Amino acid sequence: MHMPPWFWFSMIVLVTWEVVGLLQKLSTNEISAESALIWLVAGFFVMAPVFYPGKVLFTYPLRSLHYILASAALNAVGAWALLAAMKSGGKASIVVLLTALYPLVVRLTAPLILRESITLLQTGGVV
Repeated sequence: MHMPPWFWFSMIVLVTWEVVGLLQKLSTNEISAESALIWLVAGFFVMAPVFYPGKVLFTYPLRSLHYILASAALNAVGAWALLAAMKSGGKASIVVLLTALYPLVVRLTAPLILRESITLLQTGGVV
């Protein structure tokens, strides 16, 4: 069976974020959630040249920039809260799994907000 490209990107997320969860717990055993967040952001800057498409940053539509900046701000809040949960004694095996339930919210809101249709087979795959 042929898998679409998005599937393989999703598998990269699955593998890398699994390792990330473990590394985040190890780091918050030693440093504060706030310090870990700063280093997390530093890691994004280190990786940026690898993924940067080479376009001038300000040629994108303003609406798209608003969306991605809001996404970045919410991502930072979420990353901090995840790190704070681990720093405050949360077990990685629980915290990471609990926070990984966010796709269920997307599954429920995407048809309403994004007008996406999701088939029964796709819903079964999510479950």
